[in-house]
Amino acid sequence: MDNTTAIEAFAALSQATRLETFRLLVRHEPAGLPAGEIARLLDVPHNTMSTHLGVLARAGLVVSQRHSRSVIYRANLERVRETVNFLVRDCCAGHPDLCEPLLQDLRPCNPSTEDAPS
Repeated sequence: MDNTTAIEAFAALSQATRLETFRLLVRHEPAGLPAGEIARLLDVPHNTMSTHLGVLARAGLVVSQRHSRSVIYRANLERVRETVNFLVRDCCAGHPDLCEPLLQDLRPCNPSTEDAPS
């Protein structure tokens, strides 16, 4: 990821409705949600939601797929991973132990097999 791509992702998330939309889609992974349902859940007019989803899609943060008459939107978790990696790529100037609190905070999202219950 380069600076321009990262800036596009951050810019897309820098508006309240788009940030709420993205977080909603993350909660509904992997199934995703139809655009109308996103608009309903966030109480946003359909045409406004369409614009917000377009901004998120152009930034690569959401992907869509047509299913019959509906368009299902999903969070692009790979882009999230790339963005987080971009932010911490040079973590703590070569002292990864200083980044351990950040890594600990991310573990509940992705528990390792050793953390999983037996």
